[in-house]
Amino acid sequence: MSRTDFSWPANKRLAFYVAINIELFAYRKGIGSDFAFIKARQTHRNYAWRDYGNRVGVWRIFKMLDELGLPAAHNVNAWLYGTCPQIFSRIRERGDEIVGHGRTNSEHQRNYWEYDEACLIREATEIIEKNEGSRPCGWLGGGPESFVTPDLLKEQGYLYLMNWAADDQPIWMNTRAGKILAMPYPAEVNDAYAIAHRQQGAREFADMIVDQFDQMLRQSISSPPLVCGIALHTFIAGQPFRLRPIRRALQHCLQHPDHDQVWFTRPGEIAHYCYSLLPGTIV
Repeated sequence: MSRTDFSWPANKRLAFYVAINIELFAYRKGIGSDFAFIKARQTHRNYAWRDYGNRVGVWRIFKMLDELGLPAAHNVNAWLYGTCPQIFSRIRERGDEIVGHGRTNSEHQRNYWEYDEACLIREATEIIEKNEGSRPCGWLGGGPESFVTPDLLKEQGYLYLMNWAADDQPIWMNTRAGKILAMPYPAEVNDAYAIAHRQQGAREFADMIVDQFDQMLRQSISSPPLVCGIALHTFIAGQPFRLRPIRRALQHCLQHPDHDQVWFTRPGEIAHYCYSLLPGTIV
């Protein structure tokens, strides 16, 4: 497909962001990953493994991001405000972005009628707004979306969604209320899919980060600019033995010889920049 060439702010060619998924799960109910078996039933064991991310893993990730000087976006389940408010205090201290990520990761939006899904989005959004003083501008669904999810998000004032891993550039999607931006979100360079689902190791995942970054940077310098997103989950990446190779991979990105061509940013900043471009620049 023919693409219009443009640059990110300061003539950067590759926009790079890290998204941290901070999630809440029901105890022995609903859905959720298991660290040993794919599609395992819900037990105290896998609940405890996932809760480790909110108790321990997220703090290790915060420390790593601070040491690296990396901004981040945090895809958060809204009900976490009632159980882990200290996490949000740390996000505010860092000045990071909060992305709406439903109420809890134990439910899928596609399982609801339109009215109930609209209520789910509204409740999650209002909880964030009440605690942060402003509404999130981006949304990542907790699993597959319904046929009307983009419509509902646009109608509730969202600027972008991260449910569609269809492109390496932001693209416009038509909804019944107007256009909404589909932000590239990694379905592959995502520790949940790579490690928990495909059973790949931490070093293999770190190599994926490096190879994804290097190839996308090389391509974006000589062609229209791209977005490279990395998705981490606190209960997966927050394990000490995984965090070490992930840290090395992110250091590689920051110290790359062409790092001056990279905009280390957050998806909300990418979205606002895209909205400022002339019509037709983004397809």
